Amino acid sequence: MMNLTQPLHQNVQQSASRDAVVFEGQSWTYAELEARVSRLAGGLRGLGVKDGERVALMSLNSSRYLEYLMAVPWANGVLNPVNTRWSATEIAYSLRDSGTRILMVDKTFAPLLPEIKAQAELLEHVIFADDGNAPEGAIDYETLIEQSDAIEDAGRGGDDLAGIFYTGGTTGFPKGVMLSHNNLVSSALCMTLAIKAESAPRYLHAAPMFHLADLATILIGFLLGGTHIVVRAFEPDVVRTAIRDHQVTDTLLVPTMVQMLLDSPNFNAEDFSTWQRMLYGASPMPIATLDRLMESLPDLQLSQAYGMTELAPLATINPPENHTPAARESGLIRSAGRAGPLQAVRIVDENDNECPRGQVGEIAVKGPNVMQGYWNKPEQTAEAVVDGWMHTGDGGYMDDDGYVFVVDRVKDMIISGGENIYSAEVENVVSQHPQVGQCAAIGIPSDEWGETVHLVIVPANEEFTLSVEELRDFCRQHIAGYKCPRSLSTIDAFPLSGAGKILKTELRKPFWEGRDKGVA
Repeated sequence: MMNLTQPLHQNVQQSASRDAVVFEGQSWTYAELEARVSRLAGGLRGLGVKDGERVALMSLNSSRYLEYLMAVPWANGVLNPVNTRWSATEIAYSLRDSGTRILMVDKTFAPLLPEIKAQAELLEHVIFADDGNAPEGAIDYETLIEQSDAIEDAGRGGDDLAGIFYTGGTTGFPKGVMLSHNNLVSSALCMTLAIKAESAPRYLHAAPMFHLADLATILIGFLLGGTHIVVRAFEPDVVRTAIRDHQVTDTLLVPTMVQMLLDSPNFNAEDFSTWQRMLYGASPMPIATLDRLMESLPDLQLSQAYGMTELAPLATINPPENHTPAARESGLIRSAGRAGPLQAVRIVDENDNECPRGQVGEIAVKGPNVMQGYWNKPEQTAEAVVDGWMHTGDGGYMDDDGYVFVVDRVKDMIISGGENIYSAEVENVVSQHPQVGQCAAIGIPSDEWGETVHLVIVPANEEFTLSVEELRDFCRQHIAGYKCPRSLSTIDAFPLSGAGKILKTELRKPFWEGRDKGVA
C-alpha cells in the first residue's frame, strides 16, 4: 500500500543524520524532521482533526510546507493546499466547499484572514506557520509543536483520500480534485524512473509548493533520500545563488522561470556547475528558450513532464535523450514524450473513438494516477473520466512511435475561416524572432473570418519596433499564411497562474466581452 509518509520513515531508518531540509540558513536532518512532523500531527489531533478531515495551508514555500505535507496524513487528515494567487473570495469558497476547519497561514497571507473568515463560516482554527508574532486569535505553529506529544503515524494510504487540490478559478469557482495516496505516489515513482534520477539528490524547490508539479518533485526527493533546498518564491538571483551555494543537483522550473533565469543580467554558467537535471512543464517551452538553455548549460539534462492536476500530475515524459541537437533536428524535442511507465495514453475524437496516428484529437489518459473525481461534483467527474480515461481537454496527436505532440488546449484553439489554428504552433515561430521576449497567440473576433490570430508580445528589449507586417513576413517563412498573426499588441508582463501558465483567459477578455465566445 502506497502512502505519502512511508519515504520519510525509510529515510529515518537508513539516513537519519542526512539533511532533509535546508531553508533560510537552517537545516533539519531526517530524524529531526520526523520528530517535528510527529508532534505537529499530535497537535492537529489535539485540535480535533478526525479521520479524513481537511487541513489547509496558505503559504509561500518554506520548510514548514514540507512538515505540513507529512503531518496531515500522519494525523489521518487530508491535505488542502491553497492556491496563493487566488482572491480571498476564491480561497474562502475552497475552504467552505471542502469543509475545512483548520487553516495554516504564513505572514505573507495573514492580512487576508479577516476577509476569508467572514466568508468561510466553518473555519475554527488558524495556525500561524511563520516566524514572528501570531495574529490575534491564531495559534503559534512552533508553540503547537512544543506543547504537543508525538503520535504514531496513522498509516493512511492506498486508495484513502490524500488531498483535495483545487484547480481552475479563472472562470467560475474552482473544482476540488480528489487524489489518493496511490495516485500521488505512483505518479512520483513514474517520474523518478523516466527522468533517470539518482539517489540522494539535492532538490531545489522554487516553483510554488501548493502546485502538483512541485509536490511531485517533493515526493521524488523523499523517495530518493534527497535533501530539499527551499526558497520562498522564484526570483532569478535567489535561485542562482541557491543552486551555487547549496550544490543543487535537481530542480523543477516552468518555462517562464527559465526565461527569467536566462535573461538575468547576473546569469553566470559557472554558478550552475552542480546542476545536473531540470524538469520542466506546466506550459510549452518556446524552442528559442530551449536553444538558449542548451547552449548556455550544455551539460544540464532536461526532461519535460506533461500532465495536469487530475493526473497527480503525470501523463507523459520527454526524457533527456530528446533534448539534444539531434532531437532538435528530428522534432522530438517538441514532443511531450511518451506515456509514463504506468500510464496509458490515447488520442480520441468527439465520439471517444481512438484517432489514427498523426490525426489531432483530445488526449486521454488512464492509469493508477487518475483522480478519484471532483469533490462534490459527480456530474463533472462523469464528464471528465469515462471508463477510467481522463479526458484532458488538450488537443494533440500521436506519431507512429507513440510520441505525443500537444498542439493546444481545446479551448485555446483558434478557428479562422473554418481552419483550426493551434496557438502553440504560432508561438513557437514567433518566439524565435530576436525582438520577442515572450509571446502568446489568441483568437480575437472577426466579422469576416470568425476569429483571427492576435499576438500579445513581451518585448525582448526597449528597442521594440516590430510591426505586424514584419511579423507576418517572418512567420510566413515557417507556417501557412492563414496561421500568421493579423494584429499584435505588447505587454510588460503576462498574467500568470500559480503554476506559471499564461492566463490566456485574461488576454482574451478585452476582445470578447459582450460576445458569444466568452473567455473560458
